[in-house]
Amino acid sequence: MGHSNLTVDSRSGYCSCTSVFYSKRKPVPLPPPSTPIDAATFISTRPHPGHIALIDASSGRHLTYPDLWKAVHSVSSFLSLRLGIRKGHVVLLLSPNSIHFPVVVLSVLSLGAVITTTNPLNTPSEISKHASDSKPVLAFTTADLLPKISALRLPTVLIDGDQFEEMMRFEPGRERVKERIDQDDTATLLYSSGTTGLSKGVVSSHRNLISMVQIILNRFGLDREGGGKPETFLCTVPMFHIYGLVAFASGLLGSGSTVVVLSKFEIGEMLSAIERYKATYLPLVPPILVAMINNAAAINSKYDLRSLRSVLSGGAPLSREVIEGFRERYPTVRILQGYGLTESTGIGASTDSAEESLRYGTAGLLSPNTEAKIVDPETGAALPVNKTGELWIRGPYVMKGYFSNPEATSSTLDSEGWLRTGDVCYIDEGGFLFVVDRLKELIKYKGYQVAPAELEALLLTHPDITDAAVIPFPDKVVGQYPMAYVVRKTGSDLSEKGVIDFVGKQVAPYKRIRRVAFVGAIPKNPSGKILRKDLIKLATSKL
Repeated sequence: MGHSNLTVDSRSGYCSCTSVFYSKRKPVPLPPPSTPIDAATFISTRPHPGHIALIDASSGRHLTYPDLWKAVHSVSSFLSLRLGIRKGHVVLLLSPNSIHFPVVVLSVLSLGAVITTTNPLNTPSEISKHASDSKPVLAFTTADLLPKISALRLPTVLIDGDQFEEMMRFEPGRERVKERIDQDDTATLLYSSGTTGLSKGVVSSHRNLISMVQIILNRFGLDREGGGKPETFLCTVPMFHIYGLVAFASGLLGSGSTVVVLSKFEIGEMLSAIERYKATYLPLVPPILVAMINNAAAINSKYDLRSLRSVLSGGAPLSREVIEGFRERYPTVRILQGYGLTESTGIGASTDSAEESLRYGTAGLLSPNTEAKIVDPETGAALPVNKTGELWIRGPYVMKGYFSNPEATSSTLDSEGWLRTGDVCYIDEGGFLFVVDRLKELIKYKGYQVAPAELEALLLTHPDITDAAVIPFPDKVVGQYPMAYVVRKTGSDLSEKGVIDFVGKQVAPYKRIRRVAFVGAIPKNPSGKILRKDLIKLATSKL
């Protein structure tokens, strides 16, 4: 990190001469930046003692590590020799979680092509916007989801069909042309609501992915020489999302661990999979954690969860009541929390032990190889310990920028590589990060991000709506859901149901408006920005 000559406070990691917080965690090793290597090759060449790579939770079908890498070699050879896929080509993957998802991802990465994923819940028009921006040359999907992309007229491979099975067994008669892949080349193009609303393509490099892989393997003690003891991870998180993609569809496969894949999330399926496959790690979003607390007696009497050692929670900090409630009902399981963004390849801060998680409300200590600043949004001044401002982070996992969007890139990434996260935070005297609020107004519904700006733009297309604002409405079960404030046209008798149905037909289920209030005017500041805080106060004052 280059701070050995600085006077860094050993407790907080803060240096008063640079106004920078330095990670207290030991840096993880990365290949020299000039070494040409792609993320898939980096993962495949790590030594480990593991045997089973991936298991389909419902059918029990599995891929061993030799099966996995043979399939990746066959699929990448087929893509190159038969379909002409080259370095820099974009390949779209629209699929629920499956044991074939990582095969596609690793094959595309090994060619130096770019993988772009989209949520299977998205509507055809949302997917078509994504495709017209990212310009894929090929799509992978499933038979069920094919109708959602048929209008794109792209060459398409069904990953649950015979063709893909054949691709995984393809024996190339000749070696494919291997193009030089540098660590700075683009690896993934994932769509994020960014720090200001509408969806943007986040461009991540192979180095970004390699950094994330090294940090997560270090976090779980899986990076020891020759491989640590392999673990069994239950993959409940979507693989199209940055954390699912880089951890479960790629990175953990460099550790010899077994990834048990749930194709769709259902709590009963999740619990029986823990029992059946003796899962040791379980990633969750906070609402599922709360459900496990509320139904602990029934769960413990019906399922044998003795193998489970850790739950990994992300998406929102857990309260003291939740952490203590979980520890009381599942005393042998530790809770680990984490903080990251698509723009930071899912990395930023984490708690890596039960003791660290007991610092209630924290997102954890800064990840290895990380520097942070807390910046006053008004003055731009960097602030010391225990002062609240916008979190800026810098590290080898920070994105290259937003795809074809130099304005959004320059407003989020500065010339020195600092990523403005849009989150209001402070770092305490122990070096722990606390996320206080969001500058960036995203609604977190069951861990999914919903951009108010996208729903507002949609509402304004309704002939009876003259103005609209969307805010997060707190909910114990889902975290937050979108609520709309709507100004009707004079004489209109548009109803709450009318608004809900109008939006519901055009967006994925997690983006639906679930509550509507009609108002005479939307409160705005002099520059026309919606005063969302005022509307949130108004909405929650009646709770």
